[in-house]
Amino acid sequence: MRRSKAPENWAVVDGSNILHWREGIPDIATVREVVDALTASGLTPGVVFDANVGYKISDRYMNYKALASLLGLPVDRVMVAPKGTPADPLILQVARDLGATIVTNDRFRDWVDDYPNVLQAKELVQGGYRNGTLWLAL
Repeated sequence: MRRSKAPENWAVVDGSNILHWREGIPDIATVREVVDALTASGLTPGVVFDANVGYKISDRYMNYKALASLLGLPVDRVMVAPKGTPADPLILQVARDLGATIVTNDRFRDWVDDYPNVLQAKELVQGGYRNGTLWLAL
């Protein structure tokens, strides 16, 4: 995710976490719905996934271009962590660099020592589904 010319209200979306929000079943449509809701709320979403996301949704590796297409996002707003590397530090680093909100139900407890300023300065926006309807604690 790159900064554009004008400052934006960035939201870093933990795609691999949100993928499971609807009944625990990995579904890219769930991430797309969150992206659309954030955009409608005036935020500029960028999504970060673990490397195995493609295998969870289509039984093959998927790069950032394929995922961007599925999400209706520009390719520069989607990242896939390198194989063998968790997406969490990437999410936290991008949020630090962009001054972004993080949308996830993860608490990043394993990363508090490395990213204390991100986890203390920005509220982590949680969400999920109630009676089949998306909710976000924006």
